[in-house]
Amino acid sequence: MNLYETLKVALRAVWAHKLRSFLTLLGMIIGVTAVVVIVALIQGFNAYVDEKIANIGSKSYSIFRFDFFNDFKDTDTLAAAQRRKPELTLEEYEYLRARLQLTEHLGARVAPTSVQVKRGGEALEAIPVWGATPNFVEIEQTDIAEGRYFSEMENEVGARVAFIGADIAAKLFPYESAVGKEIYIRGVPFRVVGVQARFGFTFGRPPVDTSITIPIRTYIRTFGPPVRNRWLSFTGKAVSDELFNDAVEEARAALRLRRGLRADEEDNFSIITPEIIISARDRIFGPIFIVAIAVPSIALVVGGIVIMNIMLVSVTERTREIGIRKAVGARRSDILKQFLVEAVTLSAIGGIIGIGLAWLLSQAVSIYFFQTRLSLLAVSVAILVSGGVGIAAGIFPAWRAARLDPIESLRAD
Repeated sequence: MNLYETLKVALRAVWAHKLRSFLTLLGMIIGVTAVVVIVALIQGFNAYVDEKIANIGSKSYSIFRFDFFNDFKDTDTLAAAQRRKPELTLEEYEYLRARLQLTEHLGARVAPTSVQVKRGGEALEAIPVWGATPNFVEIEQTDIAEGRYFSEMENEVGARVAFIGADIAAKLFPYESAVGKEIYIRGVPFRVVGVQARFGFTFGRPPVDTSITIPIRTYIRTFGPPVRNRWLSFTGKAVSDELFNDAVEEARAALRLRRGLRADEEDNFSIITPEIIISARDRIFGPIFIVAIAVPSIALVVGGIVIMNIMLVSVTERTREIGIRKAVGARRSDILKQFLVEAVTLSAIGGIIGIGLAWLLSQAVSIYFFQTRLSLLAVSVAILVSGGVGIAAGIFPAWRAARLDPIESLRAD
């Protein structure tokens, strides 16, 4: 028999026992689906961190009061950090901005305050309002759907202007452009100067699309000084990718000088770079990812065991058929190939179904949480693994079938 005839016999055997074949494949389907979905989630999460959190493309760095990866381990560590690390100030921002040579743009931003935003009879609750310097539009390469970002002059005079997210514009101005219109932020009138392009979901919520940014000096006049919950941070963008590390060290040295730190004293502030975020991600989530892939892989092993068991049952059921085939000239290699192809076919069908289910689940996750990445590599590996499991599970039953004595096989009932 050639391979085509062998494959036809294998498919006919699978189709003849549809329910048994489906139950046999269930473990393989679950295993492949789980592994492929988890790989897609991991790749999507890593891409999300790279593109939206770390902002690697712009080579920007941020200066914070606290180190979010170390200072929040426990209450004692946080209390010690609060005593040792003073608040960042606008005076420090102006000092750095005037002296840094390797940073093209240095911006300041105040953490958001959640307030009510109204327009006419429509009111939106708990809307985060940020305060930022005008150059954040260049630092973060903000996409503007309509209008513009606020200007340096508007920031200097504390103008009541607002740059709003796409969802805010859609809810407050469903049938007209928001630019030039007035909204009320905590009862204070603000003129909308621009609308940001839709940013997308962040772990199930679109915070950029449902937030508002106003000039930082306007923010301070409206909500109060940037202290405690209204903490201040700086974000810088290096003049070039090649000078990024030098720009970070220049900013560190300048702020240490401003704060009068001695050479033997550690920084009383934190500088976060994309590399630090990526390193923290790998350190925190690396072991979780390994376990997340290893656990569903057990289902593949179980699926292989089930396939082996069913193939042994199939050999027993078809003993007489094997005897007849040998009696008319089938060699051991023909019988071995027949049952091995049948086992691989079973496993491959389970793998293909599993990949289809994984694609559907990945699409659902992409819609409601964050974009997943179902890579061709993951699909190829899943098919190869399922086929490999089929070969491993089919070798012993096929070998056993090939070694049956034809005389004894013909006597079987």
